Amino acid sequence: MPTSSESLVVRIAPPLFVFLWSTGFIGAKYGLPYAEPMTYLTWRMALVSAIFVAVIAIVRPRRLSAAETAHSMVAGTLVHGLYLGGVFSAISLGVPAGISALIAGLQPLLTATLASRFLGERVTALQWIGLVAGLVGVMLVLHDRDVTEGAALAGWIATVISLLGITLGSLYQKRFCTTIDWRAGNLVQFVTCTVLFGAAAFAFETRVVQWTFEFVFALGWMVVVMSGGAIALMYWLIRRAPATQVASLFYLVPTVTALLAYLVFDERLSPLALVGMAICAVAVFLVNVRPGRW
Repeated sequence: MPTSSESLVVRIAPPLFVFLWSTGFIGAKYGLPYAEPMTYLTWRMALVSAIFVAVIAIVRPRRLSAAETAHSMVAGTLVHGLYLGGVFSAISLGVPAGISALIAGLQPLLTATLASRFLGERVTALQWIGLVAGLVGVMLVLHDRDVTEGAALAGWIATVISLLGITLGSLYQKRFCTTIDWRAGNLVQFVTCTVLFGAAAFAFETRVVQWTFEFVFALGWMVVVMSGGAIALMYWLIRRAPATQVASLFYLVPTVTALLAYLVFDERLSPLALVGMAICAVAVFLVNVRPGRW
């Protein structure tokens, strides 16, 4: 039986993850005016790698096998490389941050389809209703945003890449990495992406950074809160819940992102968007209903 503290963590973890993940889009918007996307991500991954080196030097987890190292490299390339690279590139190419969140909001439908096919997870009719309802809710939340003006075609391609990266990465993590020590595994992932983003920055960008307060704050938030907190929390949830249920939490990300954008940037929500928020909340509940509960 779980202790009261463990039960509290289980209840707090999903909403905390949604909030932390949503702040990533705000952090990207703050930092990207002062550095190109691959340069920004190279600094982020390098600093996170340094933190994990210090953590591992203290706790000294067991060494990873060659297979575990390879699996961690693949998972990192998908979750961090394709997803983050896609999101940051899309925003830098004119795709609104909220729309990037909307595209990522398609993940639960794609995850449910792939999980039922490759992981043997049964998706109930009630969960399918919740998944479709969540997609409708996300679209309502962001219905009044300008989704085309000023965005390059490459930006829209980048959003699709980000969707595929986070979907396949979550499933891969669930299938191959649940028994890997999260500290050693994450270090491999972060170092892998430092190399990938660094190579992209040297190949395609000027690598110029304006070290303003806004950029330092955004970078610090991305390093400590997002890579150190949100990513670790997502992997913790993946280890303890079906992939479909974890993915359903991403339906709430555009809603929370919109709320944060209102608080930080004074972006207003329409009444229809508020209805969409309520639908998203109901959708997540339906996807997470345990089979046989009703």
